[in-house]
Amino acid sequence: MKSVLEIYRYTFKYKGTALLVILFNLLYVIFNLISLALFVPFLQIIFTKSDEIIAQPNYNGGFFDYFIYLGKSFDFQMHSLAQSDPKEALFLACISIGIAFFLKNIFRYGAIWFQAQLRMSVVRDVRDKLFEKAMNLPLSYYTDERKGDLMARMQSDVGEIEIAVVSMLEVFFREPIAIIINLGVLLYWSAELTLFSLCVLPFTTLIIAMIGKSLKRTAKQGQEQMGTLYSSMDEGLGGIRIIKAFNAIPQILNSFKKENLKHQKLITKAFRKRDLSSPLNELIVTIVMLVIVWYGGLIVLDNPTNGGMDGPYFLGFILVFSQLTRPISGLAKEIANLNKSSASQARINDILNADEKIYEKENPTPISNFSKSIEYKNVSFKYKDVKVLKDISFSIPIGQTVALVGESGSGKSTLAELLPRFYDVNHGEICFDDTNIKDARVKDLRDHIGIVSQESILFNATVKENIAFGMPNATDMEIIDAAKIANAHQFIEALDNGYETNIGERGNKLSGGQKQRVSIARAILKNPSILILDEATSALDTESEKLVQEALEKLMQNRTSLVIAHRLSTIKKADNIIVLSKGEIVEQGNHKDLMMLKGTYHKLSTLQGINE
Repeated sequence: MKSVLEIYRYTFKYKGTALLVILFNLLYVIFNLISLALFVPFLQIIFTKSDEIIAQPNYNGGFFDYFIYLGKSFDFQMHSLAQSDPKEALFLACISIGIAFFLKNIFRYGAIWFQAQLRMSVVRDVRDKLFEKAMNLPLSYYTDERKGDLMARMQSDVGEIEIAVVSMLEVFFREPIAIIINLGVLLYWSAELTLFSLCVLPFTTLIIAMIGKSLKRTAKQGQEQMGTLYSSMDEGLGGIRIIKAFNAIPQILNSFKKENLKHQKLITKAFRKRDLSSPLNELIVTIVMLVIVWYGGLIVLDNPTNGGMDGPYFLGFILVFSQLTRPISGLAKEIANLNKSSASQARINDILNADEKIYEKENPTPISNFSKSIEYKNVSFKYKDVKVLKDISFSIPIGQTVALVGESGSGKSTLAELLPRFYDVNHGEICFDDTNIKDARVKDLRDHIGIVSQESILFNATVKENIAFGMPNATDMEIIDAAKIANAHQFIEALDNGYETNIGERGNKLSGGQKQRVSIARAILKNPSILILDEATSALDTESEKLVQEALEKLMQNRTSLVIAHRLSTIKKADNIIVLSKGEIVEQGNHKDLMMLKGTYHKLSTLQGINE
């Protein structure tokens, strides 16, 4: 029920469109009934004796009595016309039925027209919310969750919500109304036959409810498997070079086919359960219809003795009752769809309700400029239960460069990622000037920080758009100046379309050195107060490293920098070098002092051929 309420809230955000869908569906239901009820006077024209007299009806007041009066008046007029000119009456009856069917279908199409707009608006909103949430979730979320699973929730699970929007409107605002109106007419024509008919229908509801419960369970398993399948696709396509290089295509194909087969079996099972409700319901209703025909036939045959229904009304009753099965079947089908979608809604809510962890206080402190230093004060941090940093303290005075060195897993990257609040410290604090960064406005903090990482993160856009990423108001001249400082202007100009060249997904049309220089140009254009360099040259060849290192030195001039170094030759000029081991500071000082200590730094430097 909770998931249905959420679908209701999504849908009635667009009240006008939703009400139009309900209105057109209501008119469709009414004219569907009228189109069938008009067959009664049609049958009366054919079967009623010409000398039979029908009294002219009187209107006694009342809302519902008015509709009864209209029906009886139509019967009276048709009967009178049939007695004077049967052929004209027959023609008029056919025209009336045709008009009713035409209007019925016009209103049905009107409902579908607005329904299409409504369902896609809801899908857009849900997908927007999911993507916005994904952008705001902390990096720690992505270490625990598969990216492919998140994509599956944005696609297939959201697709189930689209179906649920239609199902919800029909479950609450079309099918019940159709059932009530049809039942009202049936009761008016013959209360005895209608009540008899209803005695056997509850079996349908019980059977469909049992199928729906089983369907929800299978649907959830299917959607979870879809997430695994998307992850398999993402890993396969993202690692295509390594897969080919290691001749691992058969291994990857076998793994993918295995997951795909699991998904196919689960979804097939879900479809079979969902689709079983309709034919099963139809079979039960057919049996009910046969019983009603038998029982109603007895009433008609006994008509002369007890005043029961006559032949035309009995045939009309059968027609209307046969249409009663459609909303009942539809109700069963839409309830099955809602049951299936509730599993998807739960998976979507897992994302929307995920703890963002990086909270901004209610009235954060604005940061306008950087004037003193960055201070790490007794900082400790852990991933889940694994302690990564232990009581780290150091400062980065304005304009100075601090380098972090140490073995892999010593906590270098984590220390850097705490500064822009990609994660929050568990103990201690980091101060921007004298402000704890937890008290600062996150946007202001990140506006002051530029990052150049080991892996160049570029987007499937032009060179110009990548350099100006996050700075849409940058001028062409500013972009070119940034590229020149980054030693990138020359190779950019040599591209097919210069700065307007699309560099492909993740910048794959560029070499590693070129991608890194575009990343540096992006950081230069941002003109940050604080610069974080995360092993920015470690993945490059010697020639590219030289060009990138020159660009980095230009970028670091007069800036406060935190550098994570793999190649120690690049940080010999750093004002302070902090040596980490297992999350703790074991040494710190400048290059000369650390070499004289003959400790960990000296050992690392010697291994890289640095002896002085």
